[in-house]
This record gives sequence, structure tokens and C-alpha cells, in this order.
Amino acid sequence: MITHVKFVSVPCRDQDRALESYTTRLGFDLVTDQPMGEGRRWIELRIGRAETRFVLFTPTGHEDRVGGVFNGAFATDNVERTYEALKARGVEFKAPPEKQPWGTYAIFRDSEGNEFVLSSPR
Repeated sequence: MITHVKFVSVPCRDQDRALESYTTRLGFDLVTDQPMGEGRRWIELRIGRAETRFVLFTPTGHEDRVGGVFNGAFATDNVERTYEALKARGVEFKAPPEKQPWGTYAIFRDSEGNEFVLSSPR
């Protein structure tokens, strides 16, 4: 039976730039950085205590996906507090957090131009 999502992959043009950004700005932990073909690497990151890994890798032929919208959201207990902390580390947000009936959210961009939702229930 399926037990969980093993990893999600985020496309990037510059793996070194993306790795630096995800570890120093977003606080993800490096799990593995292995050679994977010519001039590319398989880079897995851990987010907090989550089992699902975050992979910085673009399969050949999928380069047009870099700079898109991630179909998912990052969870936090407090969007406003996380927004302030990440903004201070240089993370680019499209706008300040916005409250909705279902919770609070903010949208940020990574070093590669990919957009992500940061969300909390309040």
C-alpha cells in the first residue's frame, strides 16, 4: 500500500544557487547531493520533521517548467511571523500575507522564479 509522498521535485536552472537559497533563506536541511548525469546532481532537502523530501532537479526536456507555480503549499503555524522571518533573510514575496475565511497565506518566489504558497489555518 502507498504510505506517503517520498519526494516532490522543483525545477531549477542553477542547482548551486537553488541549494544555497533553500538552505540559507528557507532553512531546509541538505540530505543528499549526488552526481546525476552530465553536469547535474540529485539534491534532496528535508523540511523540518516532514518525511517528504524536496528535490532540486529538472529532468531533461522539462526546462520550460522552471519559474512556474508549485501545485501545493508550505504549511506554517503563523504566516505573518514566518513571512517577516523569511523576508528578513531575503526571500521575495509577491505581497504581504492575506487573511481569508479558510486561513492566511502569502506567495513567495524562490531563486529560480518558482512561486509557492505559504499557508496557515488562521
